[in-house]
Amino acid sequence: MLNKLGSLKGYKLNAVDGELGEVDEFYFDDQHWTIRYLVADTGTWLTGKQVLISPYAIGSVIHHGKILSIDLTKKQIQKSPSLDAHLPVSGQFEESYYGYYGWPMYWDGPYMWGSYPQLVRDRAKWTNPGTRVKSWERHLRSSREVAGYNIEALDGEVGHVEDFVVDDETWAIRYLIVATKNWWPGKKVLVSPQWIERVSWSESKVFINLSRETIKQSPEYSEEALLSRDYETSLYRHYNRKSYWIDELAAV
Repeated sequence: MLNKLGSLKGYKLNAVDGELGEVDEFYFDDQHWTIRYLVADTGTWLTGKQVLISPYAIGSVIHHGKILSIDLTKKQIQKSPSLDAHLPVSGQFEESYYGYYGWPMYWDGPYMWGSYPQLVRDRAKWTNPGTRVKSWERHLRSSREVAGYNIEALDGEVGHVEDFVVDDETWAIRYLIVATKNWWPGKKVLVSPQWIERVSWSESKVFINLSRETIKQSPEYSEEALLSRDYETSLYRHYNRKSYWIDELAAV
């Protein structure tokens, strides 16, 4: 199911043995544009420690109760590798973190989830890849920080990143929600990370390989509208691009 990422902020996090806090923000990688961790606000429970939850641990998303169920105990989380609050997530920390939980390392392979094109939570289905692929250098980005980046089309600025649309099955960011109010009042549009030419992290700008007019004429996004497959199909047809679900089915 597709969700507006910002709407998940504040959802309660229920561990196996009780509530551990609520969703504060998200970290995603800048290669596959996939959520790698949600950051938990644990209140006074674990002060001074940044608590990260991998999608591997997310059992279900319960929208009517605004709950994310976590398949871990509070003790497991408490004893996990420590990351001081407000420190960047290092590669060394990630290796310790994934080793502690025994999950496949997402950077250890060519696909969105390392050796797997989809998020595989069933340990019985984990296999050691026959041919080892060199790990890619990952860089984690804060969803809170990137929201607000300007969007640059081929012929000028078109707006800014307002939020993200994420798939809660794979935890891939499917779209950036672009607010264009300074150019086309009231209109919001979606662009896929697949259409990003590059990102200037120092300038806080996302460069899209599309013209302003092409973006302007794209199917309008509204928060009230259901992100159906029909809508997505019309979006990809407008941009004359191959859809992500075709590529991902081919990779399975």
